[in-house]
Amino acid sequence: MNYEYINLDYLESVAGGDKDTIKELYVLFKDQVKEIAEEMKKLLDSKDFYNLGLLAHKAKSSVAILGMEELAALLKKFELQAKNSEEPEKYSFYIDQYRHNTAQAVKEMEDYLGLK
Repeated sequence: MNYEYINLDYLESVAGGDKDTIKELYVLFKDQVKEIAEEMKKLLDSKDFYNLGLLAHKAKSSVAILGMEELAALLKKFELQAKNSEEPEKYSFYIDQYRHNTAQAVKEMEDYLGLK
């Protein structure tokens, strides 16, 4: 399978080629992205943009581990804009991209690890 969202070369280098470590990263990632997506929605709904920016920073770190460079760059932009309450009309788009891309990354990780 050709992986579009995760970067296996990067992931394997981070994990030292150890599939058990990659599986641990997958479990942490899967749990974390769901929590982050839910919290992003709450913060957006309450217009708590500064904390939304902080959360985008945390999200950026978690996707970077899987080598998701494009999403990490998008989240960096989101982080800076939200912290400064700039262009809030774009925040829903950023959150949707985060949800979609991380869901796809989870599917790719499951395929790679033979979990589904």
